[in-house]
Parts: sequence; C-alpha cells; structure tokens
Amino acid sequence: MPAVIERPQRLISKSSGQIAAGNRYLAALALIAVFLGGCSTANLPTAAERPVKIVVLGDSLSAGFGVPWDAAFPARLEQALQEKGIAATIANAGVSGDTVSDGLRHLDRSVPEGTEAVIIELGANDAERGVDPNVTKAALDSILRRLKDRHIEVLLTGFRAPPDKSPDYARAFDAIYPALASTYSFIWYPFILDGVADDPRLIQFDGEHPNADGVTVIVEHILPRVEELVARVRSARRP
Repeated sequence: MPAVIERPQRLISKSSGQIAAGNRYLAALALIAVFLGGCSTANLPTAAERPVKIVVLGDSLSAGFGVPWDAAFPARLEQALQEKGIAATIANAGVSGDTVSDGLRHLDRSVPEGTEAVIIELGANDAERGVDPNVTKAALDSILRRLKDRHIEVLLTGFRAPPDKSPDYARAFDAIYPALASTYSFIWYPFILDGVADDPRLIQFDGEHPNADGVTVIVEHILPRVEELVARVRSARRP
C-alpha cells in the first residue's frame, strides 16, 4: 500500500512545480510588456523630427580656410539652424583647392549612404585657374545627376568669374549655374559670396576668403534657402 500511495503524491508535487514555473514565466512576460510599453514608438522621434543629414561639398570657402573650425560655413550653418529649432547635422566635405572635377572624383566618399541633402559649393577654383567652362559644366552636371539618382536633395550655390578674366570667359562661366539650375529641380542660390565679396571688412588679408564675420553674413543670406532644403527632405521622408 505505501508504494501505491507514494506515486500520486510525487505526481502532485511535480504538477505544483510546473504551475509555479508557469506563473513565474507569465510574470516575466508581464514585466517585458510593461517595459516595452514604456519604450513604445510614441516616444521615438517621428520622420519629421529626425535631424536632417546634410553634407557641404565644396572647396576652401566651405572648408573654413583661415578661420577656426567652429567658424567654418558648415558649423555656423548648423548652429543657425539649431537656433531656429531646426534639427540638422551638417558634415564638412570641403577640400581647399578642389575644382568641380575634384569634387566629382571623390563624390561617393564625401557623400556617404544616409545623406539626405547636399549643399554644393564648388567652382571658385575653376574660375581662378581659368578652367574651360565646358569642363566645369560637365563635371557639375555629373555631380547633380548622380545625386538625383540617389534621391538626395541639393542646394546648388553659384559663383562668378573674377574680374581679371576676359568678358567671353566670364559670360561662359557665369552661365553654368543658371543653365544647370533650369535643367534640374534643385534649389539654386546664385552667388555664395553674396553680401561679402565687395566688403573688405568681411574678407581675409588674402583678398579672397571670408573671415569669421564674412561667414556669418554668408549664413544669414543663404539660411532661407537651407530651410527650404530641409523642408524638401522632410516632405520626401516616409512616415
């Protein structure tokens, strides 16, 4: 008889253990559910709230030649956007001495995956060196086409031939930017040194590059176009 009684007792004991383990499992699931509820997507930034990733592809004018790193155009522009409550990160891909063709050669390296917008500031060195305007235009067209193919928004800034160039060269060079602006639907800013080029107080001793105050003026003048660029990126984002 004792042997017969012991077996159901062991079964009862094992069943109780299984119930206890099941209760602990359910409790754990409840805790996980509470945790996930606290980390719900409602607390994550929406597509419109995520910082817009911008790259400035340029030469010494954007690289920050002769000014502290935090006074360079990309850094000042990012700060100006933040002061207006606009979330954006701006990478400085400016390389002193670069022509438009140079920018084309390292385009993929300078504009990595995940970039949503590019500000193109190139052409000053082409004009200074008297590069054939047809070469400059072809390289710039290739940059714009490749960025369009990558679904990246663009703000194209223009430049003007210096006064020491011949009238024929100046006409051909100055026509590059409006011609390409009419070809593509990107945002166009006619002259990167607007408000600065003719004011010696805003230019460094070399007579070419903006000083820190000059960079501030550039940012102030171009800021509405950059805000438009950010708005285009946000409207194109998927929810």
